[in-house]
Amino acid sequence: MRLMHTKLPEFIQKMYNAVGRAKGDKTLQISGLESLHSAKMQSLRTGRIENAVEEIANDENVANVELKVLPRIPETMHTVLVKGKDADGKTTKIILEVINIIHQTEETEFDGCTDIEDRRPRIGLH
Repeated sequence: MRLMHTKLPEFIQKMYNAVGRAKGDKTLQISGLESLHSAKMQSLRTGRIENAVEEIANDENVANVELKVLPRIPETMHTVLVKGKDADGKTTKIILEVINIIHQTEETEFDGCTDIEDRRPRIGLH
C-alpha cells in the first residue's frame, strides 16, 4: 500500500517543492486540509496535482499559487463524535451523531477567471 498512497505531510511538502522548482520567488498557500490531522492521498492524483501546481507556478503571469481542496460532491455526510471526559482526561461517554454539510462549489472560487482547464475525470471514474 505504501506505493499507492502519499501521507498528508508528504503531499503538502511535494506541493511546496513544486512551487520551489518554478522560476522566480513564488509563494504557495494551501487551504482545505486544516481539519485533517492525518490522511493518505492517492499517489497518482498527488503526482497530477504536483504537476499542475508546477505548471501554474511556471506561468510568467503568476506571482503566487493558491491550492484549495474542496469537496467534489457539494453535500457530504459526516459523523459527529461528542466525547465526555473526566477530570483526568479519560473518555467516559461518547455519543455519535450524523450531519450533512452542504459545501460551496468550485465556481465560487473562480473570481471571474475564464481560462479554466477541467482535468477531473467524471464522477465515479477516478
